Amino acid sequence: MPYVPHTNDDEKKMLEKIGVKDFSGLLEPIPQSLRLKNKLNLPEPLSEMELVKLLSQMAEENKNLNRVISFLGAGAYDHFIPSVVNHIISRSEFYTAYTPYQAEVSQGTLQTIYEFQSLICQLTGMDVANASMYDGASAVAEAALMAHAHTNREVILVSDSINHHYRVVLDTYANALPIEIKTIPLEDGLVDINYLEKRMDEKVAGLIVQSPNLFGLLENIEKIEPIVHSKGGLLIMVCDPISLGILKSPGDYNVDIALGEGQGMGIPLSFGGPYLGFFAAKQELIRRMPGRIVGETVDSQDRRGYVLTLQTREQHIRREKATSNICTNEALCALASAVYLSLMGKEGLRKVAELCLQKSHYAFEQICEIKGFKPTFTASFFKEFVIQTPIPPREIIDSLSGKNIFAGVDLNRFSIEMGNALLVCVTEKRTKEEIDYFVSELKRLV
Repeated sequence: MPYVPHTNDDEKKMLEKIGVKDFSGLLEPIPQSLRLKNKLNLPEPLSEMELVKLLSQMAEENKNLNRVISFLGAGAYDHFIPSVVNHIISRSEFYTAYTPYQAEVSQGTLQTIYEFQSLICQLTGMDVANASMYDGASAVAEAALMAHAHTNREVILVSDSINHHYRVVLDTYANALPIEIKTIPLEDGLVDINYLEKRMDEKVAGLIVQSPNLFGLLENIEKIEPIVHSKGGLLIMVCDPISLGILKSPGDYNVDIALGEGQGMGIPLSFGGPYLGFFAAKQELIRRMPGRIVGETVDSQDRRGYVLTLQTREQHIRREKATSNICTNEALCALASAVYLSLMGKEGLRKVAELCLQKSHYAFEQICEIKGFKPTFTASFFKEFVIQTPIPPREIIDSLSGKNIFAGVDLNRFSIEMGNALLVCVTEKRTKEEIDYFVSELKRLV
């Protein structure tokens, strides 16, 4: 970005307008005890040309996904993004627009949110969706708060197979509230159904389950649903939106709240953010939903228009009645996902999901033929799977990084005691040649 220089005269005029003699006058309200005593050891300033060169050199040290074969997953995925997505969201009326506080003068922004909500409802099979959340993790935490508020119960059950980053955020949200988080253990990587039946009672507000889960496995939602609902709890399902191109939707399973991370729908990895949390629910829960909901209406001249129908955060209603203090929605990211879903359509999304399914299973079969590599679980998976490796996964990851391969995620980083467990993800972007190259490098290592 070009510099915007201020001359001495410019600075003098600004200070006079503010009413101080010099820059130090701006610091008057700050106590001396809080001010920096020693000068920072900063290098000499650079010209714009020198700065651009330096930053470009630093940026080139990063691994570029256009030159690296990525098998990373665990919540952030290397999916293909059609170029038209960035072309549309780069229009100035989109990327400069902030959250629509004065909504009725932001009809374009409201319409894009409305379209996003509609697409999420179609994707998840749910009745209503909000304008979006910060990310999948915050959506999980908000769903727990919503179940607690709706049922007036204090226990939230959580499958031990949900993304452990989500669990940390959930624990943080619940820490200062009368909510008790209890973990449901696993059997072969899935929710232990027998344990759930014993633990589910009238004190439980709801169960949070992820499918495909952290290990890529498909949970048995058909068995889980009646257990949760038999005791009056809410069933909260975290799902991969791409998987819904071929799998049953949460609505088909009678889920109460469906949510997830929307990064895979047209949003780049970007070193971890900004991302997008999508959040949908049954109609009867609409007034407990966090954030905003945009609705369609007509004005006095019978012209179609869009309004913020529900705004249940503390800036809009009495604080004690607010369902969430979430400050905004990820409007630009939501727009990117809306554009992506509109472009792909039902058949396009199905094709992406099928490619993920086929390529991941091909990679799984090829890796399992290597001596010393074997599957960890027997359950069905979508695009991620866990492999037991003959050497520590960290050694594989470090070694293959030099070959421009991101081999996967070492599950030891989540403190999961599963031996030498490597989580591998294969999206539609991976070619047969890339998978075969990956397999050949694994063979070379052992």
